[in-house]
Amino acid sequence: MFPIRDENPTFHTSFATFTIIGLNVIAWILFQGLGTNPTLAKSICQFGLIPGEFLGNLSPGTQIPLGHGLVCLVDNHPNWLSPLTSMFMHGGWLHLIINMWFLSIFGDNVEDAMGYMRFFIFYLLCGFGAVAVQLFSDPTGYLPMIGASGAIGGVMGGYALLYPRAPVHLIVFLGFFFFRVVVPAYLVLGYWFLLQLLSAAPTVGKTTGGVAFWAHVGGFVTGIVLVKLFCKDERLQKSSAKRVRGWR
Repeated sequence: MFPIRDENPTFHTSFATFTIIGLNVIAWILFQGLGTNPTLAKSICQFGLIPGEFLGNLSPGTQIPLGHGLVCLVDNHPNWLSPLTSMFMHGGWLHLIINMWFLSIFGDNVEDAMGYMRFFIFYLLCGFGAVAVQLFSDPTGYLPMIGASGAIGGVMGGYALLYPRAPVHLIVFLGFFFFRVVVPAYLVLGYWFLLQLLSAAPTVGKTTGGVAFWAHVGGFVTGIVLVKLFCKDERLQKSSAKRVRGWR
């Protein structure tokens, strides 16, 4: 199932959400060459986070294959900014579009409860929390970790805690058939988190390709833990008063 929108009004322009989306798009254009190689591969090696390299658990010179004859070389001087830069790198158009779509749906309301500067800091901290959990789950991992999904997972965790009954419109796919449903946010976000947790459990201590599920789990939990610390009471009260629709 795929979310297409929510019914949760905002009071303020989502400056931070738009800025984060813009930064990801700019990084995709300027540093990742719109997904063309060798620029894409170079950006993943340079700005992605390789757990084993970051923690010093891989030998310098180790080659990490990326496909199409391209490799990353493990350095003995890891990029200490990679927990930050990796949040703004993506592996393809679909990866970028889906991440920014989820952020646009759930980010505006969380930002509305915090203000743009608090939300920006909250977003980054959720990304760092996602990185920390992924590093802990596979400290010798050699595949580069990239993408905004860990930080966005934190935004989704914050949304689930702040607006659990906000209506979310979904498209549900069943083979060649699909239909549209409306469910409370806690169901769709709780289901998403459960999928990440079940997918992550078998990967502890293993380097697997594809999705960094533990980063999603770590980001979501970080968002739940931190969201109330960053919210402004008057903004939350105003938002709650306006949400006249939805499940109570």
